[in-house]
Amino acid sequence: MPIEGLYVILDGSKLAEEVLKGGCKILQLRNKTATTLQLFREAQIIRELTKKYDATFIVNDRIDIALAVDADGVHLGKEDLPLSVARRLLPGKIIGFSADTLDEAWEAERLGADYISLGPIFPTQSKPDAGPVVGLETLAKVKRNLSRPLVAIGGINKYNIIETVKHGADAIAVISAVVSSPNPRQEVEQLIALFKRAKEEMNESKD
Repeated sequence: MPIEGLYVILDGSKLAEEVLKGGCKILQLRNKTATTLQLFREAQIIRELTKKYDATFIVNDRIDIALAVDADGVHLGKEDLPLSVARRLLPGKIIGFSADTLDEAWEAERLGADYISLGPIFPTQSKPDAGPVVGLETLAKVKRNLSRPLVAIGGINKYNIIETVKHGADAIAVISAVVSSPNPRQEVEQLIALFKRAKEEMNESKD
């Protein structure tokens, strides 16, 4: 399944089915504080739900958990196992990589990442470890120089998703926009509709 559209990141299975009912086709489990057993159990639940709703399941950082539940792939950062090692351990699986700069994105692409995430595009409170804001112009620059799918992350919501897509994002990763919403399913539906609108407007402008 291509890395495209809305990409929702959750720290557990609690909201997973609501998000999937809203139409999300890419779900990532990201939890830095859970024990291995807790993470495994949450991943088991999400794995079954993503199969039910025909969605892609990515595990953040933890190759062992991804293997244990037969997830579709893993997302890595600079402090995780090298891409080359991940590829050997996860043949045929999706491997994403977090980049902060064009040079990092190029290097990840060269090493075989299936997609690159770039951010934070806007200020965000969801990831305390997020670096400086990279902005929309850097997003556009990276997109022009990259052949792999580009995932934008960081502070993206229904008020700025259209301009983010128009600056080159193939997928939009969100955390707080969905998990902080009183109606996560409805929020997902709105974000997907806005993503599609942005793509339609881009296509119209080419005609």
